[in-house]
Amino acid sequence: MDSQKDALQRIIATLANKNEELHNFIETLNHTLGRVQVNSTQVVSDLEEEFDTLYSMLDEMKESMTSAIKQETVRKSHELQNQLTQSSSALESAEELLEFANTALHITDEGEFTKAAKQIKDRVTMAPAFRLTMKPKATDNMTHLMVDFSHERQVLQGLKFLPVPRAPEIVLGDCVVMDNEVTVTWRMPTEDSKIDHYILEYRKTNHEGLPRVKDEQCWEVLDDIRTTEHTLQGLRFDSKFMNFRVRACNKAAAGDYSDPVTLETRAFNFSFDSTSSHLNLKVEDGSVEWDPQGGKGLDSKVKGKENKGSAHFTNLKNMSRSGTPSPKRTSVSRSPATRGARDRFTGESYTVLGDTCVESGQHYWEVKPQKDCKSYSVGLAYRNLGKFDQLGKTNNTWCIHVNNWLQNSFAAKHNNKAKNLDVPVPDSIGVYCDFDRGQLSFYNAENKQLLHTFKMKFTQPVVPAFMVWCGGLTLTSGLQVPSAVRSFQKTENGLGGSNSSISQPDPSVSCDICFYDKLPSVDSLLP
Repeated sequence: MDSQKDALQRIIATLANKNEELHNFIETLNHTLGRVQVNSTQVVSDLEEEFDTLYSMLDEMKESMTSAIKQETVRKSHELQNQLTQSSSALESAEELLEFANTALHITDEGEFTKAAKQIKDRVTMAPAFRLTMKPKATDNMTHLMVDFSHERQVLQGLKFLPVPRAPEIVLGDCVVMDNEVTVTWRMPTEDSKIDHYILEYRKTNHEGLPRVKDEQCWEVLDDIRTTEHTLQGLRFDSKFMNFRVRACNKAAAGDYSDPVTLETRAFNFSFDSTSSHLNLKVEDGSVEWDPQGGKGLDSKVKGKENKGSAHFTNLKNMSRSGTPSPKRTSVSRSPATRGARDRFTGESYTVLGDTCVESGQHYWEVKPQKDCKSYSVGLAYRNLGKFDQLGKTNNTWCIHVNNWLQNSFAAKHNNKAKNLDVPVPDSIGVYCDFDRGQLSFYNAENKQLLHTFKMKFTQPVVPAFMVWCGGLTLTSGLQVPSAVRSFQKTENGLGGSNSSISQPDPSVSCDICFYDKLPSVDSLLP
């Protein structure tokens, strides 16, 4: 019976997954169908615009060439008209001279004849008819202004749609997700020497498998990629997966998208839990900052009553940010908004916890203090940490502590014991937790130098924990475990030196060096 139920449940899960795939595929088909109509209308509009541009260009050329013909006609007409006018005038003068000469032939008086003959000779010498050229200054030929469109007509007749590159193929086996970087590699199905560049698009998603048409995130576009590989750097993996697709472009057009691929980008994402923070800590947007004015007045009402009632803290919790628990994850889980009805940290415990528990697996996050931060701690704690408990002073907290007030110190702390760390305090601290192996390591976030390692056996889920006094901390989550840290853990795990554990009591270490015993009261810091 049980085996049949298990088999049926597997069939149901398979059918549910297939139904989801079909729903997604139908959405894709409907979306593609709608886009076909939209894109068809667009290319028709573009085609009409191109032809209108061509028509306009031809009209402009026709007008220009017609104007040239008219100008040539005016020029020739002017030249010939001038010649015609001059020739007509010369003809009139020549006819008059001819008539005078014929008349002179009939003069009988010798003196008069000689005089007339001399006048005729002089007038002939100066006559316009003998000065004019008898060749037209312009011809009637206009063939030099004719146009042969045979080549252009042949070009237009050979006009075709633009050659579009084929869709690239993403090589899934060569894609790499490491150190919050994603390298995507692709190739063309056939060699195409006319490809000018590629366009890579990506988006974050929490859905495994083929990309969904209706997703929460929009596609991000990276243009003008000149190679068949690209690496996205400095990513924050705040989603479980990322979709990728790529298209090739030549000088004229962009081709179809490649088949999209989905790469897993799981990482440990969490924020500060403002409902747990001490009233003198201000939590907002991934940062926590010491605020000596925080809770002034409220804190004085609470003092002396913490152990008796929770009315005041109930009011404080009502004033704090509320939330809805997120769904369970395989290795981490969001703490309920009420955190099991726990109170805020108070007294000298200037503490705030993360809002997500670690239940299994390997995780990594980084913390950067303000430059003038007087004192801070970074580590892990069980969720049952008391509201007066200070990090490193109980057997359910592990941390490294930096003190820049009165006397500088850098130490690893647990169960009220401290181990001084003989290394420079880094600008940013990386925290690595291997829950299953019971290991908590701290690194210089810049060069991944190991600072210290705690080794223990976790008996319940743990939560990131932070203390800050007179300064602030900035949290960066959504990080994968760096490859340098993974490599170090494989080769150096369990060796002595800076990664030695203080999880067991050490008689040589005095708890008097714990800095928390020397913190001033809040009231002494208030103006």
